[in-house]
Amino acid sequence: MEKDLVPPGLTYLADNIISTQNILGTSKEQSARWAQHLDLPRQAETVFFAGCGYQYSGQLEKLMSLIRQMDKSVIGAELPMRFARFQKKLGINLPGIYGKVLSGKSADKVPPLEAAIKVLRKLGIEPGYLGGEEPCCGAPLYQAGLHQKFRDNAEKAYRKLRSAGVRQVISIVPYCTNALQRLFPQYIEGFDLEVKHFLEIVAESLSSHDLRLPRQVKVTYHDPCQMVRHLSLVDEPRQILRAIKGIELVEPEWTKGKWSTCCGGGGGFEAVFPELSQVLAVHRAGELLETGAEIIVTHCPGCVMQLREGLRELKAEGVEVLDIAEVIDRAMEK
Repeated sequence: MEKDLVPPGLTYLADNIISTQNILGTSKEQSARWAQHLDLPRQAETVFFAGCGYQYSGQLEKLMSLIRQMDKSVIGAELPMRFARFQKKLGINLPGIYGKVLSGKSADKVPPLEAAIKVLRKLGIEPGYLGGEEPCCGAPLYQAGLHQKFRDNAEKAYRKLRSAGVRQVISIVPYCTNALQRLFPQYIEGFDLEVKHFLEIVAESLSSHDLRLPRQVKVTYHDPCQMVRHLSLVDEPRQILRAIKGIELVEPEWTKGKWSTCCGGGGGFEAVFPELSQVLAVHRAGELLETGAEIIVTHCPGCVMQLREGLRELKAEGVEVLDIAEVIDRAMEK
């Protein structure tokens, strides 16, 4: 039944989460390399939850490019995804190998995560980071309708966090935050972790910091679906951007906030409908370009990847896509 109903792309992601605790099915130590120079404690009551999306962003971007090329070919993307799953059962993870080779040393640098840690430290917060021991939140399992597998994964992840002495989680990926904050309590009896999104932490300390960029710049903001529709974090990013001297916030007339247009990413949609996902990315990027912004700011690894793809397809030059953590970090530099 599951084999017939769940698309191969989602099944592949689900298999990886269950077997290796990450969506690419690769080494957890590899995903933690971005933090190797930050000297983050491995044991702490408050931990930074980095999530798969950003930690594997370089590899995911290369893999999505390959999947889209296959989807536009005669064979399509579904057959290769089934083949990839079969190879995985044989112990061969070609997509993971391909992504690792193409991303190269870029996997060691994840600017949004590094920026978030720098911002937290400037706010007086020194979080821990579990590194290769960080569990996967399992959100794609829930989104695919595999609720029993999501429950099993959630229980395992919760036990790992509690056994590490964790009491508070600061999460940066919207999907992970929603899973940890809203879904885990529905599946885990006695759930007692305090889960906050990174932007909630920043917004609480906003008034005590002077934020400014070195030059005047027009910025627009794209609302990630999980942020606005599930976490209800609509005002916080705008309050932060408006508090930064040098930023002129320009937005579409009505496709913003709860009416924001989807970028076509998230929930495994890119892996199931690669070409349609690209169409949506181009459409959303075009809407944001009409504001005249020089920088498109968002706060989701999927959105960052999709909007950059949209700008590439539109051949838009001189426009940058940044995670809001990077913008805040720049604004805090003296």
